[in-house]
Amino acid sequence: MSSTSRRYRRTACTSLALVLPLAALAACGGGGGGTSADAGSGKGTISVWAHQGQKSEDTALQNAVKSFNSSQSGIKVELKLIPGNDYTKTITATDASQLPDVMEFDGPTMANFVYNKKLAAIDSYVSAKTLSNATAASKAQGEIDGKHYGLGMYDSGLGVYGNKKLLDAAGVKYPTGLSDDWTADQFTAALKALKAKDSDGKVLDLQENNGLSNEWGTYGFAPIVWSAGGSLLKDGKAEGALDTPAVVSAMKTFQSWKTYTDPNTDGNAFAKGRVALSWVGHWMYPAYSKALGSDLVVLPLPDFGNGPKSGQGSWAWGIGANTKNAKASGAFLDYLMNDTNVTAMTTANGAPPATKTALAASPLYKQGGPLQLFADQLAKPCGDSDITKSCVAVTRPVTAGYPTVTAKFSDALNSIYGGADPKSALAKAARSIDQDFSDNAGYKIP
Repeated sequence: MSSTSRRYRRTACTSLALVLPLAALAACGGGGGGTSADAGSGKGTISVWAHQGQKSEDTALQNAVKSFNSSQSGIKVELKLIPGNDYTKTITATDASQLPDVMEFDGPTMANFVYNKKLAAIDSYVSAKTLSNATAASKAQGEIDGKHYGLGMYDSGLGVYGNKKLLDAAGVKYPTGLSDDWTADQFTAALKALKAKDSDGKVLDLQENNGLSNEWGTYGFAPIVWSAGGSLLKDGKAEGALDTPAVVSAMKTFQSWKTYTDPNTDGNAFAKGRVALSWVGHWMYPAYSKALGSDLVVLPLPDFGNGPKSGQGSWAWGIGANTKNAKASGAFLDYLMNDTNVTAMTTANGAPPATKTALAASPLYKQGGPLQLFADQLAKPCGDSDITKSCVAVTRPVTAGYPTVTAKFSDALNSIYGGADPKSALAKAARSIDQDFSDNAGYKIP
């Protein structure tokens, strides 16, 4: 994998480098839910922790802090950047009383941090304007039982990048957007047609070089489950949701694609023109656009019967449960979420803005922009439970037990890709998830 790929994957999307910290979260005890932070005076010094990402992201955040501090005299922000690979482990290992006033967190970890009393609800401390300007998909990631514990500056999107030159040469018809999405059968037929025109028959990139038994496996391929009408969890249970006949059938189709897939050991299968299709997220657009120019097309994932689906969610910001100055913390979050700062950050990392106003003005994601598809998908959010045919962007399960869900699902996915029976692998994963939830009283957050 190239350094560019690592940077975009770690910082602009779903923190795929944080797989081990996610797994470690599952071992955390506790419970009892989030606490109410002390409002405080609204003045004074507040501490802020954030993950250290690519240099351009770090600079955008540092500039936002400097600008905030110089814009008024009542509040001073002290920023601490922690290396991305260590960030979630650091939050997990730190006692709630020692956490900062404001902290960044990877979206799927939020519920576990609330469960372990490390995050407070932000509704009373950020402005109504800030909350109302957040995109619906972003708010879905940060909400538990009607309370918001986090807001993001940016979101994420998943799709299939295509090489127009190679697709046209093989006579492959492909969708132009969500309105004419292709079915799983049409996608498979496209792979066959492309193979007939390819020297080694490897025409698809699934980012196999990054492994599937990790967060990429869940983020990248849970959309197959959702598109087949299934779910990772339904009403707190995986059995009867993850292992349905339709999901088993969809996973058999996924398994059949391995013969068409380039292992992508150098991370450049698509950029170098070895494959015509790459199943990955928005974060690869800069490299792919540079490599292919006008031959690059952005396509939705295939529809397995319940409509095309996409993952969503990324880094977000929240208030520490033990802060003594939540009012000042909220004021900083309001500032962080303004158009200037959100635009600066998303220009730095290429991600879709998570605020309505910045998204509408984004050169990449606005109507007619090259990545409009991702904005269209985020405009049709499913949340994490009501996954209908008409919605597209699905939030990974908002539960303190998410580390178990992602670990067991991605392990099953990896084994299926390697040739295991999909029915047995999914059933085993579902049983393991449900046993863990049973052992932990369903990870209920009061």
